[in-house]
Amino acid sequence: MKQKTKKPKKTSKGMPQAVLLSILIHVALFLLAGTLVVFTVVKKQEKKFEPPKAVERPKMKLKKPKVKIKKSSRPKPTTRIVTKMNRASMPDIQLPEMSGVGEGLGGGIGGFDIMPDFSEESLFGAAQSIGNDFEGTFYDMKRRRNGSSLGTTDPDKLINDVKKFVSSGWSTSIFARYYHSPKKLYATHFTTGVVPSVLGPMVFGEQTGGWLWLVHYKGQLVHKESITFRFWGSGDDIMLVRVNGKMVLNACKENVIENYASRITPHWQTPEKSKYQKYWLGSVPSVVGDWITLEPGVPLDMEVLIGETRGDFFTAALLVEVKGEEYERIGHLLAPALPIFTTTDLTRDVIEAVRGNLVPGEAGITNKVVVFRDYDVSDAAAKEDLAVTEPTVPEGPPVAKAVEEKTRIWTGQDGKVLEAELITVIGNKAVLKDAHGKQRKIPLTQLSEEDRLFIELANPPKFNIDFSKKSSTRSIDGGPFAADLRWVPRIYDYIFSARLKQTSVGEYNHELHVELIVFGEEINGNNYILLDRQESTFTPTKENGRSHEFHGGKVMLEVRDWTFFADLYKGEKYGGYLIVVTDQRGEIIDVGTSHKWLPGIADKLRDFPLGKHFDKTGTRTYPPSYNYWY
Repeated sequence: MKQKTKKPKKTSKGMPQAVLLSILIHVALFLLAGTLVVFTVVKKQEKKFEPPKAVERPKMKLKKPKVKIKKSSRPKPTTRIVTKMNRASMPDIQLPEMSGVGEGLGGGIGGFDIMPDFSEESLFGAAQSIGNDFEGTFYDMKRRRNGSSLGTTDPDKLINDVKKFVSSGWSTSIFARYYHSPKKLYATHFTTGVVPSVLGPMVFGEQTGGWLWLVHYKGQLVHKESITFRFWGSGDDIMLVRVNGKMVLNACKENVIENYASRITPHWQTPEKSKYQKYWLGSVPSVVGDWITLEPGVPLDMEVLIGETRGDFFTAALLVEVKGEEYERIGHLLAPALPIFTTTDLTRDVIEAVRGNLVPGEAGITNKVVVFRDYDVSDAAAKEDLAVTEPTVPEGPPVAKAVEEKTRIWTGQDGKVLEAELITVIGNKAVLKDAHGKQRKIPLTQLSEEDRLFIELANPPKFNIDFSKKSSTRSIDGGPFAADLRWVPRIYDYIFSARLKQTSVGEYNHELHVELIVFGEEINGNNYILLDRQESTFTPTKENGRSHEFHGGKVMLEVRDWTFFADLYKGEKYGGYLIVVTDQRGEIIDVGTSHKWLPGIADKLRDFPLGKHFDKTGTRTYPPSYNYWY
């Protein structure tokens, strides 16, 4: 019989019943609480905002205030910032290549890395506005808006764009696809004369060639009195003027080959073409515009468009003829001596720049000038004296300042004084001659410190003075459309330097001041042009070998050799130098020069403006003009 065994009781894997019951009760309570909260939120009604009723107010009749504006009020004067740099011209001569000189003006698309601020910048405008001027925007028609090259463009495309521009009411959106310079220039006149076409981009600081460019000027035309006048103009290639929304002058180039004027505005032609186009303005005949009447102080919008197509040379001129005014006849064509259009008093710089680029007798320039502004300039001192004074020949070139009194009072270490003249220094003794002619040898150690300084300065060292010049030539890209690359100017870069080496024995422990002045000579004139002026100081010591050398910056010289076409050869060549050494008293102790007459005008040349012309007396003169070429 089998024995029965009891099975052990299974162990429960769950939690005790009491704990389980407690959890169930808490869960139930949480659910009940959540239900109550949800119920409360859902059932709560949101209050609605009701705006108050609008208040009715009586309506008031308002009158527009009247403000009286004085039309003849004079604008506040502004300061024009002008930077002077060196500029001149040079003939086609063989020059040694430059060595040891870093990059400067060379390079770039048009041959320039930076724009030298010479006088021609005033031909296209100034960097600062005076308020009464025209703002100019430069467009490069061979580049895209982002500055990249278009690659395929030609003069005909530019003329077609200008035609669209005029037809659209002078809307600049026509030029939106082309590059425009961020630099603005502000013009008070529009007469450049005949200049290299690359000058246009250069003055706007653009590194591009002289072909396919435009400049659009915008401003206001106003006069303080009632006036009726008309423009005479010329453009080679583009010159258009619009006043008060109406074309008043199309003086673009017009001939059998380049009929730009008739292509751009076939609907506008000069009213008296056959009568007045026999007079030349620059490289093309002049064109007469429509009569314009201005009421006193009432401004009219005015726009001017100038430009170049092929890239050889450029011409722009805008003169004024006042109705009823009689003008003298000038030149071999007996043209009326008309003044150039201007909105401010003509400065000497502007007159020289314009005069130098026109053939004599083409324009009166300053004859019966009409200044288009609505106020008078009462301050006579603000007007520049434009007269050229008659030259006076200097008596002689002084090497040092004259000493009025040779005798002086000498003081010893013991306090005793002696009135005598310094004869010489022998060893460590000074030889003095008193009022009775008696010579005395006095040890230097017995003299006062002031006397010893006088003796040292009275015996300055002697120097060997050398002048040197380094030069290089470079060309400007004339572009693919130039009729003849000989129209493109040639550029010469110069760096001038001075070197001094002491040749006398003995020490000289005092600072010396050295001035270097360099001038050029005109090719087709008889006066000179100031090219460079530098200053330096040094003390001759054993450490520097009792020598000193310094140089100026790069000077750009330009020449326009157009003799292949006519008798046109304009520019300057290197002329000479002056090196002056002075001590701490301002006394001249040594001079090196290429011309004997230069030291005599040293004082004048110290304050003379760079890039301007002068004669042998140091008097400022006008630059030469072009010769006849038609």
